[in-house]
Amino acid sequence: MIDNNIIELDNERAATTLKADYAALAEHLDRRGIDIEGIKSKVSKYGVAIPSWGVGTGGTRFARFPGPGEPRNIFDKLDDCGVIQQLAKATPTVSLHIPWDKASPADLTTKVQEVGLSFDAMNSNTFQDHPGQQHSYKFGSLSNTDNATRQMAVEHNIECIELGRQIGSKALTIWVGDGSNFPGQANFTKQFERYLDAVGKVYAALPDDWTLLTEHKMYEPAFYSTVVQDWGTNLLIAQQMGDKAKCLVDLGHHAPNVNIEMIVARLTQFNKLGGFHFNDSKYGDDDLDTASIDPYRLFLVFNELVEAESDPSFKPMHMLDQSHNVTDPIESLMMSAMEVQRAYAQALLVDREALAGFQEENDALMATTALKKAFRTDVEPILAMARLEAKGAIDPVSAYRASGYRQAVAKDRPAVAGGGGGIV
Repeated sequence: MIDNNIIELDNERAATTLKADYAALAEHLDRRGIDIEGIKSKVSKYGVAIPSWGVGTGGTRFARFPGPGEPRNIFDKLDDCGVIQQLAKATPTVSLHIPWDKASPADLTTKVQEVGLSFDAMNSNTFQDHPGQQHSYKFGSLSNTDNATRQMAVEHNIECIELGRQIGSKALTIWVGDGSNFPGQANFTKQFERYLDAVGKVYAALPDDWTLLTEHKMYEPAFYSTVVQDWGTNLLIAQQMGDKAKCLVDLGHHAPNVNIEMIVARLTQFNKLGGFHFNDSKYGDDDLDTASIDPYRLFLVFNELVEAESDPSFKPMHMLDQSHNVTDPIESLMMSAMEVQRAYAQALLVDREALAGFQEENDALMATTALKKAFRTDVEPILAMARLEAKGAIDPVSAYRASGYRQAVAKDRPAVAGGGGGIV
């Protein structure tokens, strides 16, 4: 972790300017009938989970270039996640990926408490083969034509549930790479029937207070067809399974220009929106830093989420899911967490009464202007003040670089050789 004196010293340099900016924004919002303290209170309570795999250096299917001080195991990953929360105060939970992060439940619990975090959803991995595995997932896992392979995938997911139960998790996320690469390779209907049957066995093993999150993805690694290819198929799965099953929306898992905010509204309307994997994309499933390409789309997603907040039972899970190929993963994750908070704060500024009136009157220009007015408001003073009051850093990246954390851990963590592609 980082010495708090470093954070305090960095904050001292920025505190005067922040207070002036915060006072000016408070005056501006007051003229719009908005209480800045109320917005800050909501923002300070908002959190997004860190993916354990996100703190390692990512890669493409062509190559991976290792970075200094990469985590060697889940305990190094939790150290890095603890630093992110210490500075940005927006990431109180960590999502594990099994078997990558498999360890003793007691050791995991001790470590996560040490770094001031808790565990979010568990993630199973049946999209690649692992050492000692009896059957191969080359031609699918939960939808494989071979019964023994499907059963192995089911047992792996149940193993994830059991580990998660012991460390305090309350959800399991299933994403599969099952599909086909050539026309005629698979019978679409039979393949989906096998998937539903296998997921049903996993669903039956869920504790009563758990949620099953299924994730759709248009393509990759299967390029002709994917078993869970879009939100419609994902919704069918959730409806088929039962009340504890919901849909997870990854912002990069859609065709270009798809109206993701409308998907969010549809799933919310029928109580099947379970959570998000936040990232950004330019061409496909790029897993770029959140809001690095289209911050307005992220805002529009949160506009729908804030609209649904009036229902106290609406509590979707939020997680980052990014691949950091050319940046320090800790810096990228901190920036992305703050961008998610920013979109939330901006969505809270929307004048919902006025917007509803414009919609009823079919005043398209004023309706979209109401959204843009909130989006164009610089809410950075609110985010920074919330971090300062939580004893985080006004400027997390500045404090992180001043701490020398990356250089320090690089001395103890040997560089991981590059070479083949793939994610961490």
